[in-house]
Amino acid sequence: MTRLNGKRSSSVSSSTFEPVFSKIPGDGPLHLGIDIGSVSCKVAVLTHGKSVCYLNYQRTHGRGIETARAMLSDLFGQIAPDRIATMVGTGSGGRAFCELLKLDFVNELICQSAAIRHLRPDVRTLVEMGGQDSKVIFLSDPNEQQASGDRGEMVDFSTNTNCAAGTGSFLDQQASRLGIQIEGEFGRLAMQSETPPRVAGRCSVFAKSDMIHLQQQATPVHDIVSGLCLGLARNLKATLCQGKKVVESVAFCGGVAANAGVVRALEDVFELGRGGLIVPDEHALTGAIGAVLVQMRQGAGEESTQEPRVILSKLDEYIKQNRTVGHRLDRLEQPSNETPSSRVHKEILDEARAAGEKIVAYLGIDVGSISTNVVVMDERQRVLSKAYLMTAGRPLEAVKQGLEMVGPDVKGLVEIRGTATTGSGRYLTGDFVGADLVINEITAQATGAALVDHDVDTIFEIGGQDSKYISLEDGVVVDFEMNHACAAGTGSFLEEQAERLGMSIKGEGAEEAFASEAPIKLGERCTVFMESDLLSHQQQGAERPDLVAGLAYSIVTNYLNRVVGARRIGKRIFFQGGTAFNKGVVAAFNAVTGREVTVPEHHEVTGAIG
Repeated sequence: MTRLNGKRSSSVSSSTFEPVFSKIPGDGPLHLGIDIGSVSCKVAVLTHGKSVCYLNYQRTHGRGIETARAMLSDLFGQIAPDRIATMVGTGSGGRAFCELLKLDFVNELICQSAAIRHLRPDVRTLVEMGGQDSKVIFLSDPNEQQASGDRGEMVDFSTNTNCAAGTGSFLDQQASRLGIQIEGEFGRLAMQSETPPRVAGRCSVFAKSDMIHLQQQATPVHDIVSGLCLGLARNLKATLCQGKKVVESVAFCGGVAANAGVVRALEDVFELGRGGLIVPDEHALTGAIGAVLVQMRQGAGEESTQEPRVILSKLDEYIKQNRTVGHRLDRLEQPSNETPSSRVHKEILDEARAAGEKIVAYLGIDVGSISTNVVVMDERQRVLSKAYLMTAGRPLEAVKQGLEMVGPDVKGLVEIRGTATTGSGRYLTGDFVGADLVINEITAQATGAALVDHDVDTIFEIGGQDSKYISLEDGVVVDFEMNHACAAGTGSFLEEQAERLGMSIKGEGAEEAFASEAPIKLGERCTVFMESDLLSHQQQGAERPDLVAGLAYSIVTNYLNRVVGARRIGKRIFFQGGTAFNKGVVAAFNAVTGREVTVPEHHEVTGAIG
């Protein structure tokens, strides 16, 4: 392992460490702790005198039990079978492991507190950042602990929710997008930056948009990487500390503590100064170490002294079982109502051309974070030409390209009497084109839907990074809601996972969902965590159609629970936005709501129409 000798140091510049550290004594009883997390498996062995003598860290790649079995087999091959006196587990994947072997299980928070109090008794605040979990633990003053035997180590704590912001998986995904090795290169690059830009640390998908924009501005990669680290640190402080005072000394544990860029970012955010953050030698394995310490303090259970060969045999038996992968859902049925052809009235333009007349028309532009839409309509609200293209972080260039796409259709044939803009880039675009009106997205989407059908009372709109729910009465908006800093119920969520499966969210992706007889339940998960789940299911033998159909269900449940919530869902429901191209998602809406959801004409450009 990288050895920092417990000093206040942020010199973890390599962000790597050797996976195995072994100084097992020749005799005496040993106590084993195993921490199976969402991303990695950690094994720690302590002597009876509580000295750490063996550490092993390995990534699981979605196969926690298999990885644990291999690591234990390696350890058991180095020591006599009767030397393991006790064995205990912890971690998000550790409970199932402990239940299988009937071992003691210790909560992760208690483990982390016990480990840092043992390794660095002076620490008052602990930041722990792993693959999918992050924690801030506030510890009591060791000098003020009562002499009653109650150690009173942990006095308060905060943990992350189902969001990858503030976790190692967030950084893993960004490193993959940039083509950078997370172990080694990422931390070194971050340390080269002197002026890191602001990058979203709240959601991986939103961070991706920021990164694309920065790359298009020729921002150096080392600045982008450093900006990611700072975004991660700021988010952790805002969401987990929640105004609580961070008392020094402050320690940083978990696998991410090996990343020098994150260490520096936390020192800046917590105003600790360079070298003010304690990164223990054993930072990546404190969970496993703490589990052993807690068991030694509280006493071991009856099954804690099983023979190594018995443990390995039980694990082999479990691994060989032909288990059904994941929980299953009802198959998706093809929607009975076909999506309309979204007719563009080019015949009206042909008539005007033949007659040598000009048509009175209006121009609508919807500039979103992912797509830009341009529509030209006549006075009778008929679409004469439209364009749907990617914004790609350059809204004005996208608007210019969209106008160039519709231009040849209507050139010399229309007289534009008015222009309106909407979407997240509506103000900038409005100034650019000299718009007569700048309209918010809710009003635009509702107006566009009401033009198609005045009786519509509910709109589900799913765009690239924004999702909206709109309730109408007689064409008037009476309630609405949007997603909040999470892409789990958006088109980008579906696109990210489709890329992971090597497919498009349109066409084959939509049709493949209907080939599944039993879709896998993927639940409500952050896009980063969903990626880990998909990998795990694939490695366990899940078929792609089952995963694709499960993703369709997942985006719908995420949207309904995170955006719609307990709000009223009416009888005439429109599904709008680019995601509505995917028939699998339409079918999932029908299945989950128990109602027929309609994809209206020109659903991808209803904002521009409105």
